[in-house]
Amino acid sequence: MTTIAAEQALAGPPGEVGWRLLELVEDQWLERKSARVAARDLADTLIGFGNAEGGTVVVGLWNGAVEGTDGNPRARNALVQAAMDYTVPPVRARSRLVPCVRDDGLADHLLVIDVEPGEGVVHANTKDLAFLRVGDENRRLSFAQRQELVFDKGQGSFETRMSGSSMKDLDDALTGQYARAVGASDVRGLLSARGLARDDGLTVAGCLLFAAEPQRIFPEAYVRVLRYRGRERGTGSRQQLLEDHRIEGPLPMQILQTRDLVSGLQPRRRALGEGGRFANVGLVPEDAWLEAIVNAVIHRSYSLAGDHTRVEIFDDRIEVTSPGRFPGIVAMSKPDQAPRYARNPRIARVLADLEFGQELGEGIKRMYEEMRLAGLHEPLYRQSSATVHVELSGDPVDQRLDAMLPVETREIVGALRTTPRLSTIDLANAIGLSRPTALKRLAALRDAGVVRWVGKSPKDPRAFWTLPPT
Repeated sequence: MTTIAAEQALAGPPGEVGWRLLELVEDQWLERKSARVAARDLADTLIGFGNAEGGTVVVGLWNGAVEGTDGNPRARNALVQAAMDYTVPPVRARSRLVPCVRDDGLADHLLVIDVEPGEGVVHANTKDLAFLRVGDENRRLSFAQRQELVFDKGQGSFETRMSGSSMKDLDDALTGQYARAVGASDVRGLLSARGLARDDGLTVAGCLLFAAEPQRIFPEAYVRVLRYRGRERGTGSRQQLLEDHRIEGPLPMQILQTRDLVSGLQPRRRALGEGGRFANVGLVPEDAWLEAIVNAVIHRSYSLAGDHTRVEIFDDRIEVTSPGRFPGIVAMSKPDQAPRYARNPRIARVLADLEFGQELGEGIKRMYEEMRLAGLHEPLYRQSSATVHVELSGDPVDQRLDAMLPVETREIVGALRTTPRLSTIDLANAIGLSRPTALKRLAALRDAGVVRWVGKSPKDPRAFWTLPPT
């Protein structure tokens, strides 16, 4: 879910606001709380959001019911003051009352608390315990993790500085698209609320995201795409470079243009396709290399001058390099288990609103999963003193198995990931195949151990396909 979904729900009529919010999945940016929550406990949630990318807490919803908060104004006032009374330094939070209708039909109000990400500080409670929002939960930080977060926060505050650009430099079409996406009518107010502008000036994040020509101020904020012949870069007279493209403009446009360019430049591989014939498919799954590029654009260190984001395409792999190291709270030995933490939380949140990327931890997990499902090696991460580098190899783990798997493998697995139990006909409809063809594809995947069939007999009407346990 993106932050847009929560804002759209909150903008609904009072009779629908509560149940719309109850339908949403709690995640990195949304938490529901009962009106009976203690102010001290609420403060810990605010701390988690403040130490991560910010978020929204809605009080007055609990266990599938709309409670409201008007019943105890004194307790509600204590919740409004929780950030001031129980967080150190105080989390920056804005409170508002949103009209709703309780389950018993009476008019009431929800308390909505919007939390801003902390700038250069790590928040703790009055017991000196610090938390970080990770997915749909708050995780208490160890002493070492907290110290690393202190360092990362200091490094990550660059996006909040004023850039030297102004509202006159905005790409009006792009900002208009963003305003429509979040349901806002005032572009200036929207950018200010998102921490992208102050007065008439744009912050670094606002300039990179929405200025028509951000490279006028940040010349290294671009993506370079290089296509090589063969498997090596080569040097001097042996240089293997075939194409060299420089992609500039605001970050959303950079991502879209890079996606289209890499899609056309990446090598193809042979896989079993429709009608039992071999077809050309992308060497590396698009979901994997695109997530690597989005992560690089979102999480790179824009304060490091002299370097840019680089995508290198070889005959056997795709490599993505970005300036800046992983946050200290990420263990390089297990990057797929990285907590969700953004060096540039405002950039991350806007691009999530525009449906780019999965954030740091979730995005890396997705890359691992897509490579595994394609029968390819896991992403290989390395970092130097100033860069993060990921290699996505197109060499299959098992050459024989790779040739046997149908080209629809990822579509089938994706459908089962969304709906864990599907019949043959449901899967056939989901991926646009006839039932006999789908059955052949599924049988090949079952034999390879990619999917599992559950039923008492071939004619069992309740039989279904699912993914094997991990």
